[in-house]
Amino acid sequence: ATAIRNNAGGAWNHAFFFQIMTAANTTDSALPAVGSSLRTAVETTFGNFSNFATLFQTAGNNQFGSGWAWLVVKADGSLAITSTPNQDNPLQKQASVQGIPILGLDVWEHSYYLQYYNVRTSYTVRWFNV
Repeated sequence: ATAIRNNAGGAWNHAFFFQIMTAANTTDSALPAVGSSLRTAVETTFGNFSNFATLFQTAGNNQFGSGWAWLVVKADGSLAITSTPNQDNPLQKQASVQGIPILGLDVWEHSYYLQYYNVRTSYTVRWFNV
């Protein structure tokens, strides 16, 4: 069961991750690139995009070892930021916060080591420029 969870989770997480990635953003904030309903939900939940970005980066930076940071829509329709270890994700029953992922950040070293070495915080900050 663990091997299936790791392999299936890895396939799903990475397919999702690469699907949400786009060309470099030329504005000061990624927020204008999102739809108005998501923008409103982010601003209502987190105050503004800057607060959201800080909380999202912190979730990724504080994930011990390999894993993911997530922005999810919970069953009640609210937004939440969470993180998961390894190849787990918020769709799985063992997740501390369950929900439908709408943004995911890969914080495995393979996603940033060649450019940022072991400085994950530089990666999570710069990631918002993509």
